[in-house]
Amino acid sequence: MEALVYVGVVISALGLCGLLWSILRVWKARRAGLDDEALRAVVRKMVPINMAALLGSVLGLMVVILGISLS
Repeated sequence: MEALVYVGVVISALGLCGLLWSILRVWKARRAGLDDEALRAVVRKMVPINMAALLGSVLGLMVVILGISLS
């Protein structure tokens, strides 16, 4: 079951990287001084990516907990 823990760590780390990427992308768009509509378009495009990354991170942590409890 140790392999389950490592797989969960990788999934969670990928989710965390996705979260950081979406945060940086929106932050960069805000600093670029875009008008309101362009900024909304960037944020609207990043919301599904952000939610998918959050889901991946949560699922990875769930796999880690499952691996630890089955060990």
